[in-house]
Amino acid sequence: MRAAVLAERRSLSEPARLAAAAAVTKTLAELIRVSAPRRVCGYVPVGSEPGGAGLAEAITGALSEGAELLLPVLRADNDLDWARYAGTLVPAGRGLREPPGERLGRSAAAGADLIVAPALAVDRRGMRLGRGGGSYDRVLARVPAGVPIVALLHDGELVDRVPEAAHDQRVTEVITPSGGLTRL
Repeated sequence: MRAAVLAERRSLSEPARLAAAAAVTKTLAELIRVSAPRRVCGYVPVGSEPGGAGLAEAITGALSEGAELLLPVLRADNDLDWARYAGTLVPAGRGLREPPGERLGRSAAAGADLIVAPALAVDRRGMRLGRGGGSYDRVLARVPAGVPIVALLHDGELVDRVPEAAHDQRVTEVITPSGGLTRL
């Protein structure tokens, strides 16, 4: 399933990717404006991941004054540390980009009011299919119950069922370009 989703994403034209990114970031920004989280943990899309290159700016543009966006910093053990986003990203290992600031520790996500998680697909039960490294499953396991966890997807990636393992974590909502926000 991972290979099929990644192939489908790679086949999207640049205009289709840009349109999808605009649609999901608009819906996410509306969600943030309404829910007014004080701390959001997000991600920096790579390649054809939903949200596109402007995801961090879309999130920070929707945050109320004094609220913060934390972005992941990949650790050597594939777990995630976090750093505040202040408008700058620097190249990191594995083709990733990350904020250059102070590292806040793995537990920083536990204090978030909203988590924006990457996913390849999500099923209607909220099970999330990631890239297979387990980084976000570790993060989501630390997040207290009741914190909204939203996955950004392309159309067709909200499916009936994804494969799951005992360590996999659920999301509570998805945003797709055509379907907008769906609570699971």
